Amino acid sequence: MTTKITVERPGMLTTVQDYPGRTGYWQIGVPPSGPMDDLSFRLGNVALGNDEGTPGLETAMAGPALRFTEETEVCVTGAPVTVRVDGAAVPQWRPVTVPAGGLLDVGAVSGPGLRVYVLIRGGLDVPEFLGSAATFTLGTFGGHEGRTLREGDVLVVGENAPGASAPVPSEHVPALSTRWEIAVTEGPHGAPEFFTRADIDALYATDYEVHFNSDRTGVRLIGPKPEWARTDGGEAGLHPSNIHDNAYSVGALDFTGDTPILLGPDGPSLGGFVCPVTVVAADRWKLGQLAPGNTVRFVPVKSQQTASRRELGVARRAGLSLVTSAGGDGDDGVLTRRDGHTAVTYRRSGDDNVLVEYGDMTLDLALRARVHALH
Repeated sequence: MTTKITVERPGMLTTVQDYPGRTGYWQIGVPPSGPMDDLSFRLGNVALGNDEGTPGLETAMAGPALRFTEETEVCVTGAPVTVRVDGAAVPQWRPVTVPAGGLLDVGAVSGPGLRVYVLIRGGLDVPEFLGSAATFTLGTFGGHEGRTLREGDVLVVGENAPGASAPVPSEHVPALSTRWEIAVTEGPHGAPEFFTRADIDALYATDYEVHFNSDRTGVRLIGPKPEWARTDGGEAGLHPSNIHDNAYSVGALDFTGDTPILLGPDGPSLGGFVCPVTVVAADRWKLGQLAPGNTVRFVPVKSQQTASRRELGVARRAGLSLVTSAGGDGDDGVLTRRDGHTAVTYRRSGDDNVLVEYGDMTLDLALRARVHALH
């Protein structure tokens, strides 16, 4: 029998997401989307016996009220909220049963963090768009009609998951905070080319404040104005943060003028601003829980020590495990340079991307053709 869910209250910014989202289209400007806190999302799915990427719901600040036609197991993860089934309080981070005709009521966030995840055994059965159920609201595609949920929407639960359900072990539950330390790798645009050494030192020494004007495209931060190593951006613009358009990584710290913005999973795939550091893949889940007024301290780590930390589990729990490898690579984000008829610069762009540049930072159609040939 098909289980349906009626949205009696949509909550705030509630969307259908899956993990890892819409991959393979970044080069043509389609972002991956997916859960902004992928760790909480994946842990909730595993607790229900689902595949960790099974479609579920993401909401921010205040959760939805959902009516189920059939008995269904659910798991609510993410920021702390009051969860009730037919008026009775139930715990987060463990599977609970909603009876046939029952109401799951997810309240407002009551502690540190910002986003809450509602995972359902069997997941949500929504049409895939470009291979994913993730919602990209700016593009109005994916998820449920390409938008946030509304009162009266009806969702369909997928086929029952084959795995056994079990609570998320307490040692695996992410530790949320109002004062965050986030691991970053150096690059792609560091000192002394774009920023001064003092700028980079200040970046690591500053407790940046999360601005209220933040969303899934990017988390805006408040911090000191850089001194800059250049007086302007040359051909790219008047401000020293300007460069010719280049590819961005999710999690890059993008200086739009003097304003730093952490690029999110719905953010731009390219742009004309410098990015001195990039959040490592294992710590990107934290971007989804950064609330206005929180503080962020960036901790440089060695890129080769981060690859093994992407799995679920204890290594990612507190979000401080990567700090043990603090110190960075000490190369300003430049992996290597090659001279010759055409100079080539290889820049680190997080622990999972490399930015390759041909020649000087000038508009040259021959170099552009070479870039396309490489691609």
